[in-house]
Amino acid sequence: MAADAAATASSSVTEEELTLTVKWSGKEYTVRVCGDDSVAELKRRICEMTNVLPQRQKLLYPKIGNKLSDDSLLLSQIPLKSSLKMTMIGTVEDDIIVDPVEAPEIIDDFELGQDEAVDIKDKEVNKQKLKRRIDQYKIELKAPCRKGRKLLVLDIDYTLFDHRSSAENPLQLMRPYLHEFLTAAYAEYDIMIWSATSMKWVELKMGQLGVLNNPNYKITALLDHLAMITVQSDSRGLFDCKPLGLIWAKFPEFYSSKNTIMFDDLRRNFVMNPQNGLTIKPFRKAHANRDTDQELVKLTRYLLAIAELDDLSALDHSNWQLFTDDNVKRRRHA
Repeated sequence: MAADAAATASSSVTEEELTLTVKWSGKEYTVRVCGDDSVAELKRRICEMTNVLPQRQKLLYPKIGNKLSDDSLLLSQIPLKSSLKMTMIGTVEDDIIVDPVEAPEIIDDFELGQDEAVDIKDKEVNKQKLKRRIDQYKIELKAPCRKGRKLLVLDIDYTLFDHRSSAENPLQLMRPYLHEFLTAAYAEYDIMIWSATSMKWVELKMGQLGVLNNPNYKITALLDHLAMITVQSDSRGLFDCKPLGLIWAKFPEFYSSKNTIMFDDLRRNFVMNPQNGLTIKPFRKAHANRDTDQELVKLTRYLLAIAELDDLSALDHSNWQLFTDDNVKRRRHA
């Protein structure tokens, strides 16, 4: 009985909604979060209101020391109380968009065991985080959703663009065959771009690469880091991911788990939808590899080969390179 009571108390603490006041630049902002949110999530919510990027924020509340500098901490672990007032120091990057190379680079992606991945996807706390994100985040359409088309969701960094190398012209860092790939995919798929960076960075880079105004295809929508949620793995701790359920909830008449596929160089980003993710080979060291990189050519063939299937989530995308037109015909007539 005592254990049950303790568990109930703990659950109520983590699910409790907290209304915090953040003082910045002479103004006060009301931020609503939950105990099961992380400091990183708090900073995302502050960013939505102030446009100060999370990595530019320093949160000050003397009574709890430097705990707010640890993005991985849950707010229930600090703990914070509702109606608390804190100060934020940070600068909006209106005139100068800082290249995200300043952020720590994630090279060693991790592989979660199947049971753990399923556990993360099915945890009630993560479902609630997704529900809150659906309520909070607005997806602005750049082109209409098209009935009968499938959906392709694409990462940017190391998927479409080598963001770590330097060049006089961004086009030198673009992945080979990008426009040919997007043109071919657009015939069967609506295309959304989802980056773990700020919307300014997404718009800047996609604009520089000529993706946003290409006459041969259209981008349906852009999503940024504010659309992501933080989840926890027993073996890997807290990390951010891209829940496709956000898109499906916003456009249920067009997209679902059956007609969506996501390309990303980090497996962790589709942990909430592992059956819909395809891990693309990272495009790094553009100057050395741009003459030999054929990844988008191969993936174009794969996308067009599976476009007629009724349920993309039934595929094992980890074996995409083994997929052939004969495989598709057998699946279609099975």
